[in-house]
Amino acid sequence: MLKKAIRRLWRIIPSNTRAKLARATQTSFTVSAAAIVSNEKNEVLLLNHVLRPFSGWGFPGGFIEKGEQAENAIRREIREEIGIELSQLQLYTVRTVGTHIEILFFARADGEPSVNSAEIMEVRWFPFDEVPEEVAGTQKQQMRDAFSRFSN
Repeated sequence: MLKKAIRRLWRIIPSNTRAKLARATQTSFTVSAAAIVSNEKNEVLLLNHVLRPFSGWGFPGGFIEKGEQAENAIRREIREEIGIELSQLQLYTVRTVGTHIEILFFARADGEPSVNSAEIMEVRWFPFDEVPEEVAGTQKQQMRDAFSRFSN
């Protein structure tokens, strides 16, 4: 009986109010876009990032701004932080880690990266067998899988 009453009430509430109520009752998430970036030598681009909590080294990326599409966010972040453009941008995976959603792409670099942001300490290309030990195991597995799936 209570469920029926709630359903009736829900249907008479204006749709914009229903949307606000639904959003207010949901858990909040942060969302970022990151990329596994390769070059013509099939090396992977890693950034030694000031803000990474466990290991400085990892994929380039950052938070998606309100109203921004993930593809635009990763292009913007990479342009701002290391000054390169991306080509052959392809969605690799979307994953949830706690209350964070990460949208991960695979792409080729156009240009040579340089540090353009105070958030970045160092940027380097790495062959797979020389990736720093501190890189998270999850990211190492993602690199192997993405390169086997997308590299020519």
